[in-house]
Amino acid sequence: MKNQLCIVLDFGGQYNQLIARRVRECGVYCEIKRFDTPIEEIKALNPMGIIFTGGPNSVYDENSPHISAEIFEIGVPILGLCYGCQIVAYTLGGKVEPCIKSEFGKIEITQQNESPLFKDIPEKNIVWMSHNDYVSKLPDGFHVTAISADCPCAGFENPDRKLYALQFHPEVTHSEYGKNILRNFLYEVCEFSGDWVMDDFIETTVKQLREKIGNKKVILGLSGGVDSSVAAGLLSRAVGKQLTCVFVDQGLMRKDEGDFVEETFTKLFDMNFVRINCQKQFLEKLKGVTDPERKRKTIGTEFYNVFWNKIREQGTDGFFAQGTIYPDRIESGKGNSAGHGSTAVIKTHHNMVEMPEDIKFDGVIEPLGDLFKDEVRQVGEKLGIPYELVWRQPFPGPGLGVRIIGEITEEKIKVLQEADAVFRDEIAKSGIENQLKQFFAVLPDVKTVGVMGDHRTYDHLIAIRAITTDDFMTADWARIPYDVLARVSNRICNEVEHVNRVVYDITSKPPGTVEWE
Repeated sequence: MKNQLCIVLDFGGQYNQLIARRVRECGVYCEIKRFDTPIEEIKALNPMGIIFTGGPNSVYDENSPHISAEIFEIGVPILGLCYGCQIVAYTLGGKVEPCIKSEFGKIEITQQNESPLFKDIPEKNIVWMSHNDYVSKLPDGFHVTAISADCPCAGFENPDRKLYALQFHPEVTHSEYGKNILRNFLYEVCEFSGDWVMDDFIETTVKQLREKIGNKKVILGLSGGVDSSVAAGLLSRAVGKQLTCVFVDQGLMRKDEGDFVEETFTKLFDMNFVRINCQKQFLEKLKGVTDPERKRKTIGTEFYNVFWNKIREQGTDGFFAQGTIYPDRIESGKGNSAGHGSTAVIKTHHNMVEMPEDIKFDGVIEPLGDLFKDEVRQVGEKLGIPYELVWRQPFPGPGLGVRIIGEITEEKIKVLQEADAVFRDEIAKSGIENQLKQFFAVLPDVKTVGVMGDHRTYDHLIAIRAITTDDFMTADWARIPYDVLARVSNRICNEVEHVNRVVYDITSKPPGTVEWE
């Protein structure tokens, strides 16, 4: 892709990917790089703008991430956010000190002097603050552009050098005009033209895939999730029957999900579709396993073995394709993210497959490697992939294996699939599905006493979980109307065998997590 480029330099902030997504939402292509990326490498990328992220450190701590003042001399507009704001001040001779009064949450700021960042934005507005330090003295040549009740330098800049800094986080939704501020930086200061368009991405990517693949074969591991489904759609459009999708159904998907995936891809796309049904094989390996981590490793190892054995049967001439997206590359250390003091590899992502040593392809193709999840969904919609797949909720790699607490059995899988299907059906009928980021049922492996008719029962308890969130870093339990919860509970208890009780998980994240295991 030859788009105009904005670089986000990551100083360990939790919102690094969110900043990049917001930039792309403004029609500007953006990539995340580590704070210590060599200056020559940054110059070679020819960015039109650079944004410094926030971070958890104090700039006056010598062990904190810092940057060479040379970055400010390359002539590219720079915007520092939160810790990045303090880095601008500290590196250029200003002073940063602990706050007399820290600021966290929604804070009102007032503009001081005119600034291109605040074009068409009210003089007073609400922003999201999160800092224990503040800029107590500006570097030479800078002036204040915004203040709050407790922060005398909520914003400052040197327009002659096109250097800008904000103590708050415009990238989060809590900042009323945050996206406007970022857009002003991109268009008023950096003078981007806005050439990041999804239609162009599809056309360009399909052309590049055809050129790279030629008349060779491509094999893709298809999970039925958003990323692999959209990757399959792009590859199918590019090379048709040269593509073979291998779908491993380990029996731990939601009710009828395996059939839905097969029907969708055999009818919608021109490709070869190979489905491997191996539930009994997985159940045998999982017999007696109760520890959550052992379950994950067992499922992952068996999936690995089944998948690669099928690949050996198919032959390895040609290319191997993956549904890797940009955050996968960042989290797995393949990109240039992660803050100071952390390892380059945060986690090895399930979309990034390690090949056995005996398997040699001509190369690996990652058609979505530059996209974020919301962008992948846009591509999926434009490719005509069904709504149910494009907007499929996050689903753990081990599937229902980590929503069944304790040992996994065929009976428990059946119970959970049926209960989860009822829950999903009622949420869809209620009209609140789009308000929820994720919802699902859990089988906690707890039995309780109940009464059905005139008989005492001792059967399974089902827990249901629904959350709202912007970024999955934090989440709140969803306030589902009582009448909807009542219908869910009644139907599960009446329609799902071996269930006599339903409870609703009202734990936020933190202290809980989204999943139970």
